Amino acid sequence: MPEFTVQTLMRSATVSAHDVHCRGECRHRSAEECANATQLVFPYRGLFLRHVGSTQSVADANHVLFFNAGQGYQVSHPTTGGDACLSLSISQPLLSELAPAALLQRRDVPVFHGQSLRIDERAQVLVALLRHSLRNGSIEALEAESLALTLVCRSLGPRTTHAPGATHARQRLVDRAKLLLASDLTRRWTLADIAAEVGGSPVYLTQAFQQVEGLPLYRYHLRLRLAQALDRIADCEDVAALALDLGFSSHSHFSAAFRQAYGRTPSEFRQAALTPGAAKS
Repeated sequence: MPEFTVQTLMRSATVSAHDVHCRGECRHRSAEECANATQLVFPYRGLFLRHVGSTQSVADANHVLFFNAGQGYQVSHPTTGGDACLSLSISQPLLSELAPAALLQRRDVPVFHGQSLRIDERAQVLVALLRHSLRNGSIEALEAESLALTLVCRSLGPRTTHAPGATHARQRLVDRAKLLLASDLTRRWTLADIAAEVGGSPVYLTQAFQQVEGLPLYRYHLRLRLAQALDRIADCEDVAALALDLGFSSHSHFSAAFRQAYGRTPSEFRQAALTPGAAKS
């Protein structure tokens, strides 16, 4: 079986969307690769590490990754299960227009400064709506293009994103915590458990995580679990079973957390993803 499978979901002069699945069998750094054009990559299942030179970025459902044109990178998979991502390629003139100048090294050929940004819950919903509706053929081309560009704007907007910022030591501590959480999303972790596993006091870990990610560790973990729900719910008819499978104590607990994060119930999201013309930003 190939390590990668790529399904084209949409292709136009403005934007192309691909669903990329990786088996994740490479535990150590892969051979160096290079993107021909700048791509925005939204992981929605699993996790991998992306290495650019001596820096690394944890790629999970809470982030958008920038694969810059002409920039060499490597990937590794410290956890089992592989990963899946929605990859968007935006026409260069349009991406230069959409991206805030502060994020770009240059505007003529859009190249981003950093490797990634943390995205908010609304961007996660847009990723899921776009992918599910394209896969199921429940969205027309014009609406899909508009939804994709809304996702890009949301993901790059200064009010809805967070760029990592901390010392190298704190960044690596937080990365270890992310890898630990991803290794068992359904486990009901305690702060003491996580701190003991990654090496550091609960207080220091709490402070470091808040500084690096801009939100508390427990909310980061909850967003990862809810992102799994966004991924699976379009193909799931037993929401109660899904809730328990994701580690929620009850169907009502899951539904309340889902609605608070995404502004709609799981059933309402499923309908929006599967009903023609219902995918709205």
